[in-house]
Amino acid sequence: MNGINIQYPWSSLLVNSHKCVETRSYPIPEKYIGEPLAIIETPVENGAFKARIIGIITFSHSFRYKDYSEWVDYYSRHKVEENDPYFSWNENKQKYGWVVSNVTKFKKPIDPPKRRGIIFTRNCDILENTNDRARVA
Repeated sequence: MNGINIQYPWSSLLVNSHKCVETRSYPIPEKYIGEPLAIIETPVENGAFKARIIGIITFSHSFRYKDYSEWVDYYSRHKVEENDPYFSWNENKQKYGWVVSNVTKFKKPIDPPKRRGIIFTRNCDILENTNDRARVA
């Protein structure tokens, strides 16, 4: 299974169904539409934990925000604060919403592969030993 790096606290908001749109500066690559992806939760700078897999997410499609006003109107879905220094609206970059179609939270986080990509990671072996890492519906 492939995985996607999502920084805390957005990763937590997604697996707890408080956020239903992930924002990025590019559309979701077509090959990942409808594909279950391991959520690799990454810490903020100097975070209190190491990267870990906390669940599985599937995106149905992505869309481009037309303008700042539309992005603000969708706050309840993406949860990115207007004053966030890294992920808020930027007039010089396009902003896309990746729509969540399904998300599953693990009872316990598991370790990600040692070699990870910057955004997407291949070979997240999460289906082994699921008895002690059962998913929460």
